Amino acid sequence: MVLHSLTTLFSLLLGLSLGSFMNVCIYRIPLRRSIISPPSACPRCGARIRFYDNIPLLSYLLLRGKCRHCGASIGWRYPLVEGLAGLLSLALFIRYGLSYQYILTLLFASALVTVSFIDLDHRIIPDLISLPGVVAGWGASLLPGGTLWLDSLIGTVAGGGTLFLVAFVYERLTGREGMGGGDIKLLAMIGAWMGWRPLPIIVLISSLTGAIIGALFIVLAGKGYRFRIPFGPFLSLGALFYLFFGAGFSRWYFSLFLG
Repeated sequence: MVLHSLTTLFSLLLGLSLGSFMNVCIYRIPLRRSIISPPSACPRCGARIRFYDNIPLLSYLLLRGKCRHCGASIGWRYPLVEGLAGLLSLALFIRYGLSYQYILTLLFASALVTVSFIDLDHRIIPDLISLPGVVAGWGASLLPGGTLWLDSLIGTVAGGGTLFLVAFVYERLTGREGMGGGDIKLLAMIGAWMGWRPLPIIVLISSLTGAIIGALFIVLAGKGYRFRIPFGPFLSLGALFYLFFGAGFSRWYFSLFLG
């Protein structure tokens, strides 16, 4: 019991630490800066952030969301990403236990969260994450207990190919780009990790949530219908939803049609 409690706590702390690294990736990758060096610093005054001011969640609370040196506000997104990564790690540990499935799935989920926030900020999904993510998904499929390697390959082609076809047809009909290449590669990465079978449900969840939230944003923010809503976060949301609730949701959804 004590050992289980300690490993559960470890999974939470691991996720929080991973979330701190994810924040570095979210900030630096779009700027084409190294995610390793230099060490983290305040973007306003440039002062190096000491290790005791870089403890996930705790330092943010102790410093009241401000830089120790210049008093500049630290964005709420930093503790949000850390907390989200911690909860994901804890949930995956409860599901898989201390196993390689837990570690691999945590890395996959972390990649989804990272590209989502980058897409929200910059309207891009970096190839630096999605393309190695495809290869990593193929590699994970060679290990027992996960997605079969053939399902992974088909999922890559089906995921990327489906969105490519949608983007091609939309651009032909409207003369406007409706789906970025980053979204295509992201769904290819999701297919590589999860196989082809979950893709219809993932696309369905992504499209529904994207349409609802996008419409609300357009109305409340006063944007025109041509305003581009990033689709990457919704693809990631659909994948994470399926990861945790897919089996039950699929049974419920198809029972509506099969009776």
